[in-house]
Amino acid sequence: MIRLKKSYLARKGIAEIKPYIPGKPVQEVKREFGLVDVIKLASNENPLGPSPIAVDAIKAALHEIHWYPDGECFELKKALSDFLDVPSDHLVFANGAEEIITLIAKAFINEGDPCVVPRDVYDPYETVVRIMGGSIRHSDLREFRIDLQDMLQKVDENTKVVFICNPVNPTGTIVTRQAFEKFLRNIPERTLVVLDEAYFDFVSSKDYPDGIDYVRQGKNLIVLRTFSKVYGLGGLRIGYAVAEPELIFYLKQVKEPFNVNTLAQVAAAAALKDRDHVKKTVDLIIEEKDFLYKELNSMGVRFIPSEANFILIDVGMDSRVLFRRMLERGVITRPGDIWNLPRFIRLTIGTRDQNIHFLDVFSEIRASRRP
Repeated sequence: MIRLKKSYLARKGIAEIKPYIPGKPVQEVKREFGLVDVIKLASNENPLGPSPIAVDAIKAALHEIHWYPDGECFELKKALSDFLDVPSDHLVFANGAEEIITLIAKAFINEGDPCVVPRDVYDPYETVVRIMGGSIRHSDLREFRIDLQDMLQKVDENTKVVFICNPVNPTGTIVTRQAFEKFLRNIPERTLVVLDEAYFDFVSSKDYPDGIDYVRQGKNLIVLRTFSKVYGLGGLRIGYAVAEPELIFYLKQVKEPFNVNTLAQVAAAAALKDRDHVKKTVDLIIEEKDFLYKELNSMGVRFIPSEANFILIDVGMDSRVLFRRMLERGVITRPGDIWNLPRFIRLTIGTRDQNIHFLDVFSEIRASRRP
């Protein structure tokens, strides 16, 4: 524990911020437990890795890394504009979607501005508001879902930003099109809605609202997406926002000039071309999600049906204890206590071999607790 003797130098409230806790890296677990084989099912990464086309694009660009990257991401912007069928001035890129969240806070949140944040979801929403000195109005999840009606009740004419993730991390649930449209109709004109769609590509529900449709309608909305999940480029850190040009302008005003590296740009542009790899990934997630559902049901284990590439599982014990015991056996999961869900883990859906290994280890640990 660091002794805070120079707190007078820091911005107000910085010491009270809860740091984001990422999933444990594979190499760290290998070192800590002396293991050779470790599987990571903690950070919602693509179990198939990146597209081979993206890897080839990275190799071809290696000789250019002595140059600064294109700060405007011109080629990637053109490729994504065509892919999404939105004008290029509706796009801005960043060092992961998480940096977009930071840019939103820098560009729009003044000290004291009220912001509505769902409780016990992805930490950075709350973190950036606190860094900028904004005030938090929490909205509790209801039956593991974002409650848009409750969020709306916490919004008034002074509310600056409302953060919504859809699907929800960590529960995998969604807000429906009907509920979201009702929410948008009633939100004040001066309130900005941030819609984080990091897991958009895995959704199969026909009731899911595509955020970009509402940007096209001129709504006061910023949609966040990422190349980290279905495209398998998490290690390169690249995400983007879609919004009306004026909102994009303000984000660019606070953006670092070279925030997206060259390899990330060429890999992302190449990944957009490989629709077969995306389909293969999504098909795998759907197939393996169904497999895990059946196996968990047969074990009598409760879980929350998910529209993402992870499942929230009620493990029937202290999730931190299970997390540690699974680490000892070379399986990395995500304990739910960080979201005030102490009996749950969040499990990333892996390959069949990885999922079977998880189930075997999980069953062994559960059996060892019985009298």
